[in-house]
Amino acid sequence: MFNHRNGRGERRHARGAFGFSGRRFGGQGRGGSRGGRFGRVFHHGDLRYVLLRLIAEKPRHGYELIKAIEEKFGGMYSPSPGVIYPTLILLEELGHLRPETGGGAKKLYSITEEGTAFLTANRLLVDAIFDRMAEMSRAMGGGPAPEIRRAMHNLELSLSIRLGKGPLDAEQVRMITAALDRAAGEIERS
Repeated sequence: MFNHRNGRGERRHARGAFGFSGRRFGGQGRGGSRGGRFGRVFHHGDLRYVLLRLIAEKPRHGYELIKAIEEKFGGMYSPSPGVIYPTLILLEELGHLRPETGGGAKKLYSITEEGTAFLTANRLLVDAIFDRMAEMSRAMGGGPAPEIRRAMHNLELSLSIRLGKGPLDAEQVRMITAALDRAAGEIERS
């Protein structure tokens, strides 16, 4: 994890050093807001509607929901389990979802009649949310090819592992910097 200072002198931690790590859509914006030029990916409460609609299409596990949302964004955004699972619990408590356990720890969520009625009553809002998601995906051109995302992730991970091993001497700093500059130059020329 790399430490940076934002424009206000405050420390922040950059998890996706390249802005395409699949964790954040667009990276860190001005003033510490997430989402780059599009603002936040989801407005307050939008995720509830997204999850309900995806589950209304077919019953799903939490992991399948994360992957479905990531697919809707062309791989450029993937919600964390830390937002998905609490939202699923909320929807369950509201009576909009019914979890089914098949003997394992994973819950398969299906929509209830109350959930279907809630989704129907908010159809225009839900359609607007999905239209906004599609626009974000189109604007980013579906994101980089999967091979490029994999290579970016490998580079970020290898840098993180190496930097986590301890301080670098001057020669190691020079070698790593030269390798990164070489790769950047080759990418620019491609």
